[in-house]
Amino acid sequence: MDIIWSTRILDSFMKRNKQLPWGDFHSRLHWNYENGCMMTAVERVWRATNDPIYFDYLKTNMDLFIQDDGHIHTYRLNEYNVDQLNQGKTLFTLYEETGEEKYRIAIEQLMTQLRSHPRTAEGGLWHKKIYPFQMWLDGVYMACPLMTAYADIMGANEWFDEAVHEILLMEKVSRDPETGLLYHAYDESREQAWADPVTGCSPHFWGRALGWYVMAITDVLDTLPLDHPKRGQVIGIFYRVCEAIMKVQDKATGLWYQVLNLPEQEGNYLEASASSMFVCALAKGARLGYLGSHALEAARRGHDGIVSQFVKVREDGSYALEGICKVAGLGGQPYRDGSFEYYIGEPLRTDDPKGLAPFVMACLELEAQMTEITEITV
Repeated sequence: MDIIWSTRILDSFMKRNKQLPWGDFHSRLHWNYENGCMMTAVERVWRATNDPIYFDYLKTNMDLFIQDDGHIHTYRLNEYNVDQLNQGKTLFTLYEETGEEKYRIAIEQLMTQLRSHPRTAEGGLWHKKIYPFQMWLDGVYMACPLMTAYADIMGANEWFDEAVHEILLMEKVSRDPETGLLYHAYDESREQAWADPVTGCSPHFWGRALGWYVMAITDVLDTLPLDHPKRGQVIGIFYRVCEAIMKVQDKATGLWYQVLNLPEQEGNYLEASASSMFVCALAKGARLGYLGSHALEAARRGHDGIVSQFVKVREDGSYALEGICKVAGLGGQPYRDGSFEYYIGEPLRTDDPKGLAPFVMACLELEAQMTEITEITV
């Protein structure tokens, strides 16, 4: 295990993308969850290395949005879009490190959205206002770690309960009892063409969607109090979902498929972002004792597979991560029906933040454990 992949791959990205908007992905500056993925990875590398270059990169790019009065440039609360919460996660670090009031005000704007966000009858967050009565696995990652960070730092303990409720409800409505995997999304109304008329679930297990979910749980557990009455239940769910994930890991490569349970179906392919997310969650779960040593072994196999199959060296000697699904959603216009053909038909990108950021975080998790072993040995 090379213990410097986290900085090696992130430094390459930062060299090519010095400031938002990142030209390969966006033509204009706008607040969005992809930015948030990279900002979280940058923050974690800064904490691991204590190198100010990473904090400066984080602050410089976030300050393109956070104005002096705390207003968030291009953010629109009334969209009620849980994706828009993800970029706010690093605001807590910026507020704690600088003490600047503008960051606290920006955080409160996002919490205002959460306080009034539309919900299902059981209290689950709609994924977006334009997707009524729908819960997506993706949304758990976008919203729940923000809730628990707010609860932890601002002393608003009710948000611990909200995050736990979202995690438990999402598993309840989307779990397949046969495989233990979670379907991409759930429509309470059963109105969508993609929704099963009985269960309300979408028809397939999309890798990245489940990756968002398990990464969200590990992040929530970072701040969820040890004596929270449902902490054990959250860990239990994490354990059984991860067991299901490891059962569909490709034995030959250590990677995971775009559609998780159909490896032999024509057109399905091994995908980098889901594989990176699973490596991150499994390695972190093993490090913190939520999972057994077999999860760490699975994470190491996955990491080796990502490096050998998806990491490429550019002509200038920098590194890139290939094989990342650009996007996969449900509904909308043109309509996305959640079929197998839809998932495998989405284009692939290089260095997409939705894959590169989880890979950086996965590397950090494995590197942390290598460092611990080295320290103990020495």
